[in-house]
Amino acid sequence: MTRISIFYPQTTGSRFDFRYYTDTHMPLAIRLLSAHPGYRGVSVERGLSYPGSGTIAAYVAMCHFQFESAEAFMAAFAPHAATLQADIPNYTDIAPVIQLSEILLSQ
Repeated sequence: MTRISIFYPQTTGSRFDFRYYTDTHMPLAIRLLSAHPGYRGVSVERGLSYPGSGTIAAYVAMCHFQFESAEAFMAAFAPHAATLQADIPNYTDIAPVIQLSEILLSQ
C-alpha cells in the first residue's frame, strides 16, 4: 500500500482557505482520483498547536491519499494533474510538499 502525503508548511503571512479546500477542492480530487481501481481512501488534516506550548504546527494542512501502489496513484493522477494543480491558487499560496511512502504498518 502506498500513501501520497501532501503537506502545506506553516509560513508567516501565508493563506489557506480550509472551507474552499474541504468543500470544493477535495470533493473534486476525490471524484477524479477515486474512479481509479487502485484508490483506497483519503484523509485531510488541519495542523494543531500543542496545548500550552505557544508553538504553532509545522503544517497548516495535510492530505493523505492511499493507493494500491505508486503506479496506481500516477495512473489516477496524471490525467487530472493540470486540473487539480490549477485549482491550488483558489485555496492557498503555499507551495505543497509531496511525499510518497510505503505503508509498513497500519491498524
